[in-house]
Amino acid sequence: MSLNILEIIYLIASLTFVIGLKMLSHPESARKGNLIAAVGMLIAVIATITIYQPFDNSKLVNYGLIALGLIVGTIIGTMMAKKVQMTAMPQMVSFFNGMGGACAALIAIIEFQNHETGLGSSFDGEFLVMLLGLIIGSVSFSGSMIAYGKLEGKIKDKVLPMNQLINMVMLFTIVALTVYQLLGYGDATVFYVLLVIALIYGILFVMPIGGADMPVVISLLNSFTGVAAAFGGFLYGNKAMLTGGILVGSAGTILTILMCKAMNRSLTNVLLGAFGATKASGAKGEAGDQTAKEISISDTAVLLSYSQNVVIVPGYGLAVAQAQHICHELEQLLEEKGVTVNYAIHPVAGRMPGHMNVLLAEADVPYERMQEMEEINPRMANTDVVVVIGANDVVNPAAKKDPSSPIFGMPILEVDQAKNVIILKRGMSAGYAGIENELFFYPKTRMLFGDAKDSLQKLTAEVKEV
Repeated sequence: MSLNILEIIYLIASLTFVIGLKMLSHPESARKGNLIAAVGMLIAVIATITIYQPFDNSKLVNYGLIALGLIVGTIIGTMMAKKVQMTAMPQMVSFFNGMGGACAALIAIIEFQNHETGLGSSFDGEFLVMLLGLIIGSVSFSGSMIAYGKLEGKIKDKVLPMNQLINMVMLFTIVALTVYQLLGYGDATVFYVLLVIALIYGILFVMPIGGADMPVVISLLNSFTGVAAAFGGFLYGNKAMLTGGILVGSAGTILTILMCKAMNRSLTNVLLGAFGATKASGAKGEAGDQTAKEISISDTAVLLSYSQNVVIVPGYGLAVAQAQHICHELEQLLEEKGVTVNYAIHPVAGRMPGHMNVLLAEADVPYERMQEMEEINPRMANTDVVVVIGANDVVNPAAKKDPSSPIFGMPILEVDQAKNVIILKRGMSAGYAGIENELFFYPKTRMLFGDAKDSLQKLTAEVKEV
């Protein structure tokens, strides 16, 4: 009877995951969707502890440790989530994702200690799931920790000689040892060797990847963790864990494919750790070695105020300056003057999928004003002014015109087609991909140097006077 009740609770929890995931697709409902899914997970955890294995005196120590883990984890997670800056959101996602991978690997290790498999035994499906959970969880953990370090700027890109060959050899070794174990010839030593190799592979396949390509890696590792969690749910017969893992794994896989398309990268090369490692080179293109032209606050205010269509391109610099609120104020001010204002969102702007959407939603920017790349690009030629705030690589024309550029072929926001381009930037430094942006030197481009928030505050004050 109690197990039937537990299954019903797992079903309810699974439904909250599905509903929560659906609500995450829109900024206005995302917060509520996240809370609904979290409540479902809490219900599933409590039910598992209290119903699956009822309290008895012999297990008070175990329950004490479980309670301690829940309390410590809740405190640490809450503090990290409250303190994290919007600019550091990709790092936090990587860190939490790595913890999920580590849990999946630990489940496999614990279950292995209680699993019996004999020499040359028949196919053991449960043991296969266990090994896959170990491998994928370990790769996700170590890879996510490297991604976290790279996004934090604590780990530099490092490409080993024959990096692709080494990764391919390690993959082959992992597959060979897995088959060896499944045939019953392995022992605990082989199992833990497999664990170590998987951890090393996770490090090696993320280490050479350039920062500009990190959104793809985050999505891929997220799907890995989801799949590993689903394997854990299969081992325990836990429907909620299985459903949650499948949802995360499938969503992460779809997002990875979309990110690869947005970055013009091959998923095969992602798995081999082959992309993003190209040495960045300066891009000159049609702009040559011209000097960038500056524009004053007052001239910018006049140009914007007397335009009909303005497009704002938010980037990582906007998040760093925490300028989303003053940007929204400028947008509202221009709308009052009869100017149509929209935001152009690149799929990987801000170093993480959806980063800019969340940032702007935080400032109460209407969702309908956030235009995706595919729908805004055809309208760029009829746009009077494009204001680029802190974005760089996602508007670099070299992606379309320079075959030698590391980002060549990557779809970009075609702001170079607009009648005027104003770029808010601290200086002339290269973007996250480490390459020069030839857009800075175009005749139609003007640079408004300074901190984005400070510049927007002055610009807003000036527009009020026009």
